[in-house]
Amino acid sequence: MTLTLLLILLVALICVGAPIAFALIIVGTGGLFLQLGTMPTYGILMTSPYRSSASFLLTTIPMFILMAEFLASSSMARDIFRAGHVWLGRARGGMAIATTLASALLAALLGSSPAAAATMASIAVPEMRKYGYDDRLSLGIVASAGTLAVIIPPSVVLILYGILTENSIGRLFVAGLVPGIMTAVGYILLVNIWTRVNTSLAPQAEQQFTRAERIATLRPVLPALLLIVVVLGGIYSGFVTPSEAGALGAFGALVIGIAAGNLRGEGIVSALRRTSRTTAMIFAIVIAASIFGYYLTSTQVAQNTIVWVEESGFAPLTVLIALLAVYLLLGAFLDPVSILVLTLPLSYPLVTQLGYDGIWFGVIATKMIEIGLITPPVGINVFVTAGAVNASLRDAFLGAMRFLIVDVVVIILLIAFPELVTYLPNLLFS
Repeated sequence: MTLTLLLILLVALICVGAPIAFALIIVGTGGLFLQLGTMPTYGILMTSPYRSSASFLLTTIPMFILMAEFLASSSMARDIFRAGHVWLGRARGGMAIATTLASALLAALLGSSPAAAATMASIAVPEMRKYGYDDRLSLGIVASAGTLAVIIPPSVVLILYGILTENSIGRLFVAGLVPGIMTAVGYILLVNIWTRVNTSLAPQAEQQFTRAERIATLRPVLPALLLIVVVLGGIYSGFVTPSEAGALGAFGALVIGIAAGNLRGEGIVSALRRTSRTTAMIFAIVIAASIFGYYLTSTQVAQNTIVWVEESGFAPLTVLIALLAVYLLLGAFLDPVSILVLTLPLSYPLVTQLGYDGIWFGVIATKMIEIGLITPPVGINVFVTAGAVNASLRDAFLGAMRFLIVDVVVIILLIAFPELVTYLPNLLFS
C-alpha cells in the first residue's frame, strides 16, 4: 500500500511540473524513511550522491554532449544539408530525402534528438518552403529524422543505458547501427512513396548543378565524416574507451568548428554553458534515481515482480510487449533520460530473467523512446521542430504520424529477428 501511494505521489509531482530529479528524491527519501527508519536513510542520503556520480564512465556523457554543442554552434549542419540538397534535390521529394540523410549524419555527430531536430528545422524547413514543399512533409520528416540521434551512435541515451545496466557502451553503439540505418532507409522509402502518391507535396526541382558544384559541397563535410570515423572507429577497434573517445570527439569538434565551421568565442562559451546545464540535469537525475533505486530495492518490488511473472505463466513475448507499451506511453510525456532512470530498475532485471539479451533490449527500449519523441500529446521533437520555424503543430503532428509507420515496422522486425541487433556486437566483440 505504501509503495502504491508513493508511486501515485511520484506521478502527481511529475504531472504538476516538478523536475523529475526532485520528484524522485522526494518520493525515494520519503519511502526510505518509512521503510528503513531515520538513521539508515541518513546514511544512504550521505553516501548515495557520491557513489552514483563518482564514476569514470559518467564522464562519457558530458564529453559527447560538448562535442554535439560545439558542432551545433558551428555551420556544420548547414554544410551537410547543402551537400544533400545539391546531390539529391532533383529527385522526387529530394529535399526531404536530403534532410533524412543530413539528420542521420547529424545524429552521429550530435547524439541528441531535440538538438538535431531544432538544428535541421531552422535550416531545412525554410529551404523546403522556398521550393514549395508542403509543411506536413517538411515538418514531419525533420521531427521524425531527428529521432535518429537516439539510436545512431554516439547516442546519449545508449550511453546512459549502458551505465545504468552495466552493459558495454561499445556493444550498444554497434548494436544501434543496423536499426538506425533501417529506420533512415524506411523514412526515405516512405518519402518517395508519399510524394509519388501526392505529387503536390513536393514539386520537382528544376535547378541543376554541375559535377564540380556537387564535389565542392563535399569538402566542408569531410571533417565531420573524419570525426565520426575516428570517434566510433576508436571505440569499435578497442583503441580508446568510450570516455576517451568522447574527449577526443569534443576536442576534434572544437578544432573543426574553429577551422571550418565559423565557431568563435561567443559560440564556444555558449556551447560550454549549454553542456554544463544539460550535464547537471542528467547527473541530478542519476543521483535522484540512485536514491529512488535504494527504496525500490528495500521493497523488493523487482524481485517480487519477477517471481509473480514466472508464476503467472505469461509468455515472455507477452511480458515484453506489455513493457514496450509502457515505454511508448511514458515516451509521450517524459524525456528519454527520465524514462530510463524510472523504468530500468524494474524492467531490466525482468527481461534478462526472462532470457532476453540486455544489449538487444537496450536497443528495443531506445526505439520505443524514439517513437515517443514524435507521439502526441507531448512529442518533444514535434514541438521543437514547429517552434523553431513558427509552424502549425497540427501540420507537424500530421506529418510525423506518417513516419510512425516506419518505426512500427522496424520494431516488429527487431523483435522477430533479434540477430539484426546482436550479430554485429557479437562479431566485433567476440
